Amino acid sequence: MTTTEIEMDEFERLLEESFAKVATVADVVRGAVVKREKDGFLVDIGSKKEAFLPDKEISNFQDKDPQELVKVGDVKEFFIMKDSADDDEKDTIISLKKVACAQAWQDLQEAKIANLTVNVKVNSIVKGGIICEIKELRGFIPASQLRNGAPFDGLLNTEIEVKVLEADPKKNKLILSQRQVFTEQREQVVDDILKDLAEDQVVEGEIVRITDFGAFIDINGVDGLLPISEISWQRIKHPSDVLTLGQKLEVKILKIDTDLKRISLSLKRMGANPWEEIEGKFEEGQVITGTINKVATFGLFVNIYPGVEALLPVAEISDSKINLFETYSVGDEIKVMVKKFTPKEHRIALSTKDIKA
Repeated sequence: MTTTEIEMDEFERLLEESFAKVATVADVVRGAVVKREKDGFLVDIGSKKEAFLPDKEISNFQDKDPQELVKVGDVKEFFIMKDSADDDEKDTIISLKKVACAQAWQDLQEAKIANLTVNVKVNSIVKGGIICEIKELRGFIPASQLRNGAPFDGLLNTEIEVKVLEADPKKNKLILSQRQVFTEQREQVVDDILKDLAEDQVVEGEIVRITDFGAFIDINGVDGLLPISEISWQRIKHPSDVLTLGQKLEVKILKIDTDLKRISLSLKRMGANPWEEIEGKFEEGQVITGTINKVATFGLFVNIYPGVEALLPVAEISDSKINLFETYSVGDEIKVMVKKFTPKEHRIALSTKDIKA
């Protein structure tokens, strides 16, 4: 064999190798879809023989039409599942969904680390939550992580925003949260609203909840607390005695806590302060008539001016032992003497036993 012949043989061998790109199992290769077969597609991945993409390896969701997802002429990346490069009788089997799933897990893990929001499609409602699909994966949103705390039919086939709580490809576990997105969005809304509010500002709100300790009032989408002590200058037994759900009213902002995102409100400070009004109206030693607002073991609380309550201690009623609950009732009028008068300190002491006959 001549030198020229040897060189030609070597050239042909190298040329054949260049056309026969070796692809091994678990490799990801780029290929072009060239033909539709009965139950899959033929794909040119640069080997001597075209690889086969079964329909079942196109998508994790078997209800989707393979021919809608893959078309002749598409160029995509494929995962080598079975390598038959050395056997002309067998096909190299490739997968599209494995590449998509691997990329999806990576994207979702990165979204979790970066605390990013992702969109998912609600697929079905199951016990304890909902199943959704995202990037060839199925995820689960527990009922506790839904915005409304429970699944409902209106969510089916809709797209919702979620945060990734857990993305573990080894356990095939994808846990998502809609509530976290809502909470963060609401926090941003609250921050924006709080920036436009100031202490001592008068705002209009609507009563959305009444409790034993006060009422919650919606101020432009943020709930502020109106404590029972700030409802009225006069003693009230329960907020519901003077307030009703849905009632709209003007209140004054007492305090804004931007860290805790709380607003403290006052209704009674919308009017004049009765403790300022009574200065000069009473003097120590003066006998006046008041109304009993509350009976306690240690004394009586007596209303002596609208919004002003003074204490009549049991020791200032009688020197002998007395059962106040048997002797007095709320609403009774009683003559009292102003024994100590310091309105700036919001304190007035009364007496009945010192009243001269």
